[in-house]
Amino acid sequence: MGQLISDNGRVSIQDVSMVKSGHPILNGITLDLTTPRVGFVGRNGSGKSTLARVVCGLVKPDQGQVRVDDIDVFKNRRKALSKIGILFQNPDHQIIFPTVLEEMSFGLTQQGHPKDIVRQMVADALVQFGKSAWSSRSISTLSQGQRHLVCLMSVLVMQPKVVVLDEPFTGLDRPITRQLTQILADINQMLLHISHDLEALRDYDRVIWLERGTVQMDGSPQTVLPAYCAAMDAIGGQDAFADITG
Repeated sequence: MGQLISDNGRVSIQDVSMVKSGHPILNGITLDLTTPRVGFVGRNGSGKSTLARVVCGLVKPDQGQVRVDDIDVFKNRRKALSKIGILFQNPDHQIIFPTVLEEMSFGLTQQGHPKDIVRQMVADALVQFGKSAWSSRSISTLSQGQRHLVCLMSVLVMQPKVVVLDEPFTGLDRPITRQLTQILADINQMLLHISHDLEALRDYDRVIWLERGTVQMDGSPQTVLPAYCAAMDAIGGQDAFADITG
């Protein structure tokens, strides 16, 4: 597969906080993300998915700012679409159109491209992925793994500099997971990857551990992952479930 873009971006998260139903979800998070591969780990409820949505401009925090290559993702949504995209855990939460062509065209249309250019860009992307026959394919006829691929193609065809992955392989079988992992390994965009699969992050440049909406640890996978595993093992060895976040 050919690469759809040749450079990656920079994500600046400044003092981001968010409270929901009286409970802090994110608490003063500040991060400067510049390396090509950044992983995020943490227990359920630690704020990972909320941070992913904030970074993409899908959810506005109570305070703080997020910029991708100096574009404020909340103040300039159209430009933000050209800078950052997200792949959700469940493709059915992302797909909104009945055919592959319509789904892949939507983001490009939102970016302001003319219809003829949109069709050509989608056709070129399908060729690069070896899926030219999918253009008029109904989404309902695709498997779960194939729908994930449609979502990924829909993100990449917009040529963002940053791609956010929010547990994208949950529920997929091993062959499909390996195929999608290889596709992601071959692209040049910056990846911000939220995962409970620690093995998927071992070769990353940087791993950030979130705990109760704050940055617990930030460093290399060789430093952060063993510390995270030790902490989770300690919690799992406790008698009560009181400290397991929902």
